[in-house]
Amino acid sequence: MSSSTPASRPGPDRATLTPADWEQAALELIAEKGVSALAVEPLARRLGITKGSFYWHFPGRDELLERALERWENQDSYHLKLALKADQQPAERLAQFVWRTSRQTLTHRIYVALCAAPDDPRVGPVLRRVTSRRIEYLSGAFEELGLDGLAARQRANLVYSSYVGYLQLQAQGLVPDRDEPEFNNYVQHVIETLVEF
Repeated sequence: MSSSTPASRPGPDRATLTPADWEQAALELIAEKGVSALAVEPLARRLGITKGSFYWHFPGRDELLERALERWENQDSYHLKLALKADQQPAERLAQFVWRTSRQTLTHRIYVALCAAPDDPRVGPVLRRVTSRRIEYLSGAFEELGLDGLAARQRANLVYSSYVGYLQLQAQGLVPDRDEPEFNNYVQHVIETLVEF
């Protein structure tokens, strides 16, 4: 996902916003303030454009949310497929999963925000699909390492629970950030505890 924020986008782009621009801005707002904060007027203000221009692309806020979530899910699925095709041994893929997911990037902040709204009828199904896909990826790697189906699934659930918990603690500033010296030690400990056996 783009790391640019709405405030840093150049002025000319504001006059020619595409649906993708609105979707990306919606995801950035969700990551910062949660799903409930997504509304047309504040989003238009962030983008420096009139609220009326929004309606050229979307009938309303709910349709924008659906499209933004679809965008996020598609990107997540794409990156997961790349990881599956990676020319690495299963243990290396699992270790890389832990390293990647320990970094607080936009997609992880979006995930934390979505986890706070699992009962939203638009959010819940997306969240369940993404979570299921990720756990299947982990489970498959553990099976490649020799665990039977049930043991692989249980280990995958444990690793994924660690990921979700870490993101929650990270959002509260209760675990080392990636720029702190303790970060690498923590991630290595997670890999040694949950991945290596």
